Amino acid sequence: MSKHNFVNFHVLISHSPSCLNRDDMNMQKTAIFGGETRVRISSQSLKRAFRTSDYYLGQFSKSQRTRRLLDDLAAKLGEEATDEPQKAAIEQCALFAAAIFEGKTKPKEIAEYKRAPSGHIETQILPFSQSEITALRQLLLDAAGQSEKARPDFLRDAIRTMEREQRGYVDLDVALSGRMANSELIYPVDGALAVAHAITSHAVEPQDIDWFTAVDDLTTEEGESGAGHLNTQQFSAGVFYRYASLNLRQLQVNMGLIEGIKAEETEDSRKRALEIAAHVLHLMATVVPTAKQQSFAAHNLADFAIVSLAHQPVSLANAFERPIERARNGGFLDQSIAALSDYWQRIGKAYGLEEQACAFATQADCTLGDQSALASLPEVKQWLVNDGAN
Repeated sequence: MSKHNFVNFHVLISHSPSCLNRDDMNMQKTAIFGGETRVRISSQSLKRAFRTSDYYLGQFSKSQRTRRLLDDLAAKLGEEATDEPQKAAIEQCALFAAAIFEGKTKPKEIAEYKRAPSGHIETQILPFSQSEITALRQLLLDAAGQSEKARPDFLRDAIRTMEREQRGYVDLDVALSGRMANSELIYPVDGALAVAHAITSHAVEPQDIDWFTAVDDLTTEEGESGAGHLNTQQFSAGVFYRYASLNLRQLQVNMGLIEGIKAEETEDSRKRALEIAAHVLHLMATVVPTAKQQSFAAHNLADFAIVSLAHQPVSLANAFERPIERARNGGFLDQSIAALSDYWQRIGKAYGLEEQACAFATQADCTLGDQSALASLPEVKQWLVNDGAN
């Protein structure tokens, strides 16, 4: 039997009162599921929290997601330029390179590319890996040494070569989340990690409203009320279901561990992918978006998680299609854990899914099928690294 190619992560986190993700109206993000309103945390919010977390930055390098990389490189290289002609050449080469990243391939189109109305040299927003940034910096210097007429063709060919050589050297956040590209010369990356929007396992309606003021110390001392600012903020509490699925083979391709999606994985390449999967589990269980945390401090960790090695991605969100009801003695967590475990067993039996699974729980006596949940997250991470072997 072939080895399982997917790791499915199912995580339950009970968040205290908070507003972890807002829309353009400053309202909590929500979703209708099972006919009831749930509080929602978008996948974009979760992924950004993951890649900017202290845990991630302590383990891996992070890409720079920006429209203005070439603008930044031109400014820095311009400061280092030995004379004005070299500075002007670097500026021109940065504009030409931006045109190429925007999908321009004809010399005339490249030569006519201008700064954006903002005054910056801009492209589509892209995650640039650190090795790519280093290579692009040198490429601009090399191009500046060419004649003005030769620069468009030189940059087009050099960027094509650079991008081809950069495959397999992407930063982990790019390997996980992927990237889209406008230009055929710029290599796209198919993300290895699919992350769902997190939703509460139960209905949350209506959400609470915090009416708050900012007190003006000086006016207070003069005997006035001291309210220098008045506003409201939506917030709520709930048990959130987080789901993500990691394609191990795609991750190995993106990290340059194997040559293509159909290539045979090696013992070392699979081991490295599973080590990264263990880090993803840690992020899923511990990292919380930073929005409004100074006001609410909802720094909650996961109470329960199921991790499975599987032949396909399988979400367990339908465990909560019928919203969890509050327990007689209060709370939604125990019923959410029971519903998730039960649904995992039912869906596995119904479809004959040949998953290897392991559960983690902070409370005693939690089970997954006929096995007890492990009591520590490091144990589950090690189970993953060991490819499902205890």
